[in-house]
Amino acid sequence: MRLCVVFFVGLCLPLVAWASGLLIPDHGPALRLQGSNTIGAALGPALIRGLMEDQGLLKVSAEITGRDNEQRVVGQTADGRRVQIDIAAHGSSTGFAALKQGSADLAASSRPIKDSELKELSSLGDLKSPTAEQVIAIDGLAIILHPQNPLRQLDTGQLARIFSGEAKTWEMVGSVGGPIHLYARDEQSGTYDTFKELVLNRQGKRLDPTARRFESSEQLSDSVSQDPQGIGFIGLPYVRQAKALAIIDGYSQPMLPLSPLIATEDYPLSRRLFFYLPSRETNPWAAALVEFTQSDKGQAIVAANGFIAQTVQAMAVTPNALMPEGYQALSRHAQRLTVNFRFEEGSASLDSKAHHDLGRVLDYIRKHGKTERRVTLVGFGDAKDDPARADLLSKLRAMAVRRELVKHGVTLREVRGFGALMPVAANNEDEGRIRNRRVEVWVY
Repeated sequence: MRLCVVFFVGLCLPLVAWASGLLIPDHGPALRLQGSNTIGAALGPALIRGLMEDQGLLKVSAEITGRDNEQRVVGQTADGRRVQIDIAAHGSSTGFAALKQGSADLAASSRPIKDSELKELSSLGDLKSPTAEQVIAIDGLAIILHPQNPLRQLDTGQLARIFSGEAKTWEMVGSVGGPIHLYARDEQSGTYDTFKELVLNRQGKRLDPTARRFESSEQLSDSVSQDPQGIGFIGLPYVRQAKALAIIDGYSQPMLPLSPLIATEDYPLSRRLFFYLPSRETNPWAAALVEFTQSDKGQAIVAANGFIAQTVQAMAVTPNALMPEGYQALSRHAQRLTVNFRFEEGSASLDSKAHHDLGRVLDYIRKHGKTERRVTLVGFGDAKDDPARADLLSKLRAMAVRRELVKHGVTLREVRGFGALMPVAANNEDEGRIRNRRVEVWVY
């Protein structure tokens, strides 16, 4: 289920300014956040508390509403006035529905907005623009088992067969244990939407109707960890006592849902978590929350809640024989940054996340004194009939990032293209090809 967090602003009510410069209503919530349960269960409330405290509010605390998956966060101004923000976490689709109905100021989603939703919400501005579509964190869908299950890895094709009910026993996927018991999030969930898109739809499958469905991520995870024959999918912070599998997609290497692989979105079941901010009649509290979330303080809260922050760090990469020689040499002498630049579908333009990442990478380069020939860009692409064309396109993508860095005073050491080598996803679907079209940043 997707967690939709919606802030209710009450624009028809009288608004009063206070020391922070933000406006608060005389009555009712200052903001409503609605949408993804993945975001709204804990991350959304934590970010809201952080914003309120950053704004100087006192006695910030959570209140129970008595309704499942809903809560409010309240604070108090220095002169004793109450500030309230309401959160409803019933699934990503409910956030977009609330924006359409005018009952939400900000939508939280654990999957990208759909074309149909984009069209329905066009009156709110272009929700795919970099200012409206805000990637707030990276998450990974973990495939979880009972801790004693001996299975170590599965590919996405096997996952589709399992969750569609075609593979009914563990023996059919190379393990032991008899009948497989399926656990899945409910229909409103962004987690389910992501799993359906990345696994089931790509194999032309549908979820087995016998799967047990859950609105709560925690309950699903705990149920799998108590069932020796169980398997489920869940957001990374909710693995809890279960065992996570390594996943293979196409010709990729087996990858566990580890932080560096999720941060770069190389892990096959990684996903972005979003706030969608209307660009017309924007609630100032919604805009403030988005700005706070993208700050260092906000990203620290993201990390503290078990998700992957977008803070740029350098990481060592161990060379292995499956890497091309040039890449092995690079990994022996340089470190890779925990960000990949990706592009809009069918375009050489950076996507919405890449626009924000550009600023983060520039900050890292400047702070660490790497503006002069200390940075190498490495481009990759999807397979083409002509390998030379794949090599050229991968280098051209890296050159597109180079142009942006050069504008801000960075002199590159090298720009390389490795074509369709080292895929991180299958190339037979648009989603996989987009993931393979990426640019890595390496620093010396």
